[in-house]
Amino acid sequence: METALTRLVGVRHPVVQTGMGWVAGPRLVSATANAGALGILASATMTLDQLRAAIAEVRCRTDAPFGVNLRADAADAGERVRLIVDGGVRVASFALAPSRELIAELKEAGVVVIPSVGARRHAEKVAAWGADAVIVQGGEGGGHTGEVATSVLLPQVVDAVRIPVVAAGGFFDGRGLVAALAYGAAGVAMGTRFLLTSDSTVPDAVKARYLAATVRDVTVTRAVDGLPHRMLRTQLVDSLEDTGRTRRLLRAVRHAAAFRHLSGLTWWQMLRDGLALRHGRNLTWSQVLLAANTPMLLRSAMVDGRTDLGVMASGQVAGVIGDLPSCAELVARVVAEAEEVMRELAGLRAAR
Repeated sequence: METALTRLVGVRHPVVQTGMGWVAGPRLVSATANAGALGILASATMTLDQLRAAIAEVRCRTDAPFGVNLRADAADAGERVRLIVDGGVRVASFALAPSRELIAELKEAGVVVIPSVGARRHAEKVAAWGADAVIVQGGEGGGHTGEVATSVLLPQVVDAVRIPVVAAGGFFDGRGLVAALAYGAAGVAMGTRFLLTSDSTVPDAVKARYLAATVRDVTVTRAVDGLPHRMLRTQLVDSLEDTGRTRRLLRAVRHAAAFRHLSGLTWWQMLRDGLALRHGRNLTWSQVLLAANTPMLLRSAMVDGRTDLGVMASGQVAGVIGDLPSCAELVARVVAEAEEVMRELAGLRAAR
C-alpha cells in the first residue's frame, strides 16, 4: 500500500510501531521493519552506549528503514542526534517538538524528522520549522495523552498542514487504517497493538493483564506524574490516587535517584532536563519531580514483570485485542484487511 508515508521513509506499508519506553527495543523494532512497517526505537530510557548498541543490533537484524525516538529537551539530545546520523538511521521521531535548529541538523544529514503531536497548533509549528511529517495522537492513545479524540483531532491537523500526517490513538486493525486514510492521513501508528505481539519482550504475565482487560479497565490518571496518563487500572494506580501529595513527592525522589543510576545521567543533567521539561510543558516544580515516577514505574512492569509494583501504559484498544501475533502476522493481517475493506467500499460505489 503506497502512500506519502511509505514514499517518504521507504517502507512497504503505511504502518508505524511507536517508540514505547522499555518496550520498543531492537527485537521488536527489527521484527516490525522486516514486516514492511516502520519500527521506532525508544531511546529515552537508554544510555548513549545502550542506544549505540541498540542501533547496531537493529542494523544487524534488518536492512529495512527504522527510526529512533528522542526527547528533544534532553541534555544530551545533540549527542543522540549524532548517534542517529552515524548509525544510518532513517527516521528521527520526537515526543516533544524539536527545535528548528535540531530539525535542520537532522534534515541536512538526510534523516527524516517526524515529531509526535497532540494538538493542531503543535503540528502547525513543527511543519513551519521543516518537519517532514507528523504523528498525531488522539486521546485514545496510551501513555501521556490529551482530551481530543482522534476522530476530531486528525481531520483538524490534516486540514492545517501540507506534510504527511500519521494517525495514532485507537488503531489496531485494517478497518482503522482505511478510516485514517479516508480522513486524509498517510498511515497509522500503533503502540499497544505492537506491544501485544510475540516479538515484544514484555513479560508474558504483563501481556496477559493487557489481554484480560476490557475497555473499562483502561483509565486516565494524573497520579503517576501529574500529567494525564492513559494506563490499565490496577490496585497500584488506585493506591497512587489515594496517596497524599507529600508521599507521592517522596516516592518521586527515590525514583529519580534510581533512574539516574540506570540512565548514567548526573544530577546536573537531570536538573537541566527538568528545567527543559518545565519550560516545554509549563509544569509546576512538583510535576517536574513527579515525572521521575514514570520511567521507573513503567520499567517495573515492562521489564521486571511486576504488575503489582509498576504501571502499564495502554491505549483504549487493549480492551479489544485478544491475541499475540508476530509482527509479520500483524502487519500482513492489517494490510490484507484494509485492502478487503477498500474492495468492499469500491463495490458499494459500483453498485450505485
